[in-house]
Amino acid sequence: MDRRRSRSLGLLTLVGAAAGFAAALAAPSPDQPPDRSPDRPPLRAANWLAASADPVQALGFTRPECFKRPKGARAAYLAEVGRAAFRTPLVLGGQAARAGVTCETCHQGGRRNPDFQFPGLSGAPGTADVTSSLFSSHRDDGIDNPKPIPDLGGPKSALKISQAPKDRALEPFIHGLVTEEFDGAEPPPAVLAGLAAYVRALSPDACPAEALRPLHVQDLMAEARRAAHAADLALQRRDPETAVLMIGSARTELGLINERYDAPELAPTRAALRAADLELAAVAEAIRRRDQRPATPPEALMAVWFEGATALEARLVREEPKSLFNPARLAGYARRAGSSGASGGAPSRS
Repeated sequence: MDRRRSRSLGLLTLVGAAAGFAAALAAPSPDQPPDRSPDRPPLRAANWLAASADPVQALGFTRPECFKRPKGARAAYLAEVGRAAFRTPLVLGGQAARAGVTCETCHQGGRRNPDFQFPGLSGAPGTADVTSSLFSSHRDDGIDNPKPIPDLGGPKSALKISQAPKDRALEPFIHGLVTEEFDGAEPPPAVLAGLAAYVRALSPDACPAEALRPLHVQDLMAEARRAAHAADLALQRRDPETAVLMIGSARTELGLINERYDAPELAPTRAALRAADLELAAVAEAIRRRDQRPATPPEALMAVWFEGATALEARLVREEPKSLFNPARLAGYARRAGSSGASGGAPSRS
């Protein structure tokens, strides 16, 4: 086996393990009560929610994406790969990945996140110090200098890095963010190209009229499907590294759903989510073992997952009123967390 092939298999193994870890972060263990105590908030996003923010709005609404699908099959494929990569912590490394931070954490819907305030990284809400040693030692300048998070869906002229393909500036910039600012592993070529394609596809001309819209379980299930579909396309292009990372992104979305179905009576639904997650894990394992001719090809396993996802979504929609997608339940959660000692009513930080 040549050295390049060995590195590729090693990356596939690392990404697969990280995907399982990312999904497990949000899933209650069998011996853990589903109604967790307020000092361990079930919503990961609460860990970087500004104390001044309205938690129901910040956690129950989202900023619509200003996404304009590129023309051409390859360009559209790369933008979908980048879109899924943008939404999973697997792209980043070290502390960021362990905390569950994604590109979308700071750039919600590709825009900005005015409610983001990460301890040790932010100053005012909506800022981040990109030269901090908190996530990486590569760019630490020893100065506390958080800057406003830019809106990637705003005017291109307002951004400091040219996105024009002819300038060849965006890909090296994103590569530096992943591998230096966050200590991430070398991204597969299609993922790096995809992240650049996705950022270029964000345009103020494509922004919806509403500034915020309610977040529903269908939204996250749609994200899981899009990521899984991107994995299918990567397999067709004989790109297993990208396919495994796309599977990881789909699993991330299932984890985000799982943490909102926290009520004790929803334990069977969490079990169904866990089963769907394990099916995706099996797809990733089949991809990694493709050279060993697995009993069931990953494409067949993926087809089974898509079929099951339809029934799972119907169940999730029926039970959404019992979940933290319900604004009333979310408000109650915020009140309980606030009374446990978190300032401003925001959930306390674990």
